Amino acid sequence: MPTDDNFSETIRRLGETANMDLTEWFKHQDWLGQNQKEASALEMRLRDVWNLGRNIILQWSQQTKGIKILAVPHYVIAGDYNDDIPSIVVEHQEFIKGILSGPKQVDPDEMENVASILGYRPIDIILGKRSWRLPEGVTDEIVKRFETNYVEEQAVALFDIVGFSLYSPLEQVTQLNSLSYSLNAAHARMLTKERDIDFARSTTGDGFYVWNRDTSIQANINLYHFMHLALADNAIARSKSSGSVTPEMRAAFHVGSHYEFYQSEELSPTRNIFIVGDVTIELARMVDRASPGQVLVGDFLAPMINADNGKTERVDTVRFIELTQDSLSSLEGLVLSGERVDAIRCYLTGDNRGNDFAVRKYLIADKHGLTRHTFNAKINIYRENSAPIFLGLQDGDIKLERI
Repeated sequence: MPTDDNFSETIRRLGETANMDLTEWFKHQDWLGQNQKEASALEMRLRDVWNLGRNIILQWSQQTKGIKILAVPHYVIAGDYNDDIPSIVVEHQEFIKGILSGPKQVDPDEMENVASILGYRPIDIILGKRSWRLPEGVTDEIVKRFETNYVEEQAVALFDIVGFSLYSPLEQVTQLNSLSYSLNAAHARMLTKERDIDFARSTTGDGFYVWNRDTSIQANINLYHFMHLALADNAIARSKSSGSVTPEMRAAFHVGSHYEFYQSEELSPTRNIFIVGDVTIELARMVDRASPGQVLVGDFLAPMINADNGKTERVDTVRFIELTQDSLSSLEGLVLSGERVDAIRCYLTGDNRGNDFAVRKYLIADKHGLTRHTFNAKINIYRENSAPIFLGLQDGDIKLERI
């Protein structure tokens, strides 16, 4: 766990996304052990199959002298056929989604079945004449850079720098670095609370999408708390800085489906992961209409554990935010920019109606004429020896259309 003594090193490590060759990257992985030669050879063989980004690996299975993989051209997952029958198109899409969302390591019989349906033969990856077998975790770490994954009902946060295009290139670099530091700081601080988190980020040019690679139910809650801490760190930094060093932010949070893939660059896939899908489209349209300093939350259904019976149920946005509030106490005592956090409160804004409080929903219309519902979020962070930090806008300051 990071401490104050090694916090700077932790921040540096969490922020690393260099596109180094995988062989060089292996040197920094403790889990690789004595498997570096075989792992590097496997990576080079998979790179040949990948063929400059033309193919993706759908599945793999273990063999005595290596692995067997099923690789197909990237356009196959979208449907490489001329068929105007909607039911067949939908059936193909659902079949592909099932593969992309399922485990990538499968038994040989399952792979043969998928291969016969798609019309492609599995490929044997054999390295040398002797038998060898990498630990499954190592093999999976190598293969995943050549895969595409589909994830349903996963939370994603979008951090957007206000007025980014109006700044000079040097100011833009400075602001992106400042935002990156806030994201890294929030990540490191959550690790001190022993949170099971594995955050990934993808740049938008003037900000970042951030999501949790962990697909558990708790992962969505952890990401929402992460957004609080990152915005709070940014707000504290803005209060202590001058000029255009620290960016003004607006943010959005939503739960939905998306695809994950590794970018093709030069002659090999990078280690930078990217996402695209319904959830990123919704977030982009939400934040495009958000005011400076505003925090929007999408209208979604998310899986949550029922505390009474232990069963998983799908809850709406309002209930999700209520349930995340229950676990915020675990973040109390964190230190942000040298200041201890006493308490964090998050809520969706609305109207007081006598003894009742009604959360207000807003309507967003984009340039295509499509509409969606969203909520306005407020986050109050109370500090031990400093004034509170109030994130988000009050209901009366919002310019969106009310429902």
